[in-house]
Amino acid sequence: MIELTDIQAARERIRPHIRQTPLIAARPVRQPIEGAPNLYLKLENLQVIGSFKARGAVNKLLSLPTTQVSRGIITASGGNHGMGVAYAGWLVQVPVKIYLPHSTPQAKARKLESWGAEVIYEGAVWDDANRAALACAEQDDLPYFHPFADPLVIGGQGTVGLEVLEALPDVEAIVVAIGGGGLISGISTVVKALKPDTRVIGVEAGGAPTLYESLKAGHLIELAEITTVAGTLAPRRSEQINLDIIRQNVDEIVLITDDDMREAARWLWFELGVAAELSGAAALAAVMRGKVRSDRDLCVLVCGAGTDGVA
Repeated sequence: MIELTDIQAARERIRPHIRQTPLIAARPVRQPIEGAPNLYLKLENLQVIGSFKARGAVNKLLSLPTTQVSRGIITASGGNHGMGVAYAGWLVQVPVKIYLPHSTPQAKARKLESWGAEVIYEGAVWDDANRAALACAEQDDLPYFHPFADPLVIGGQGTVGLEVLEALPDVEAIVVAIGGGGLISGISTVVKALKPDTRVIGVEAGGAPTLYESLKAGHLIELAEITTVAGTLAPRRSEQINLDIIRQNVDEIVLITDDDMREAARWLWFELGVAAELSGAAALAAVMRGKVRSDRDLCVLVCGAGTDGVA
């Protein structure tokens, strides 16, 4: 299990290479959200490369010996983690290979290539691409950057939690989208160590309820199919480290639909001028649907940039 001290160390390690993103009050707005009069947004869509994933990837990179990464690094991604790894590789000028499922939007693939990464397509979903990336990492003896089940990656993502608690010390609840579970694993570790009465609420797409179903079953499950179009929220299976942390630290996981995410992305754009991809709007969607309510300070993570929700 990862500790608070690991996340504090990660913050110092990555500080020169990431942005401390804004945390803003979601007001004034034309259409206030019922049940959330004191709503705040942590804008990780303004992070380097457009998502929080830069934090974990840079922490992983800077924790490895230079000789280990000099020949290159490799991962599989639905897009955002790949961008984080591409950015990390760019920082130290080493080759980067990113395996993507064929469902990844072309715009994300082009962005990866613009940062110098080699893009390879494999399979229909992230799990397919991941198997290919792991095989290549073993064959070529390259460091593999797991998007959510690596303690160093989780440590980097957890630095978001440190920033939220510093900016909003009286926060009653923090709402976090879940793909594989790396972000909420890191944030919940921070919150329960420093402010245990603060609720941590996870949000999954109803078309990819990986951890929701795993918690209900009491063990890791692998989904038979993925039906959400929000690819960055869509692994068929999480990992034991994430399930263990989430079981211990996360108060609840709620499910939302793709249409809920589209509605939230449009609200962000038309009310606040914030461009969030579908997964980036997932946490807000849970609040808009009334699945999370608070009369006190409520923080929602906008975790990724994009325009697919308003296009």
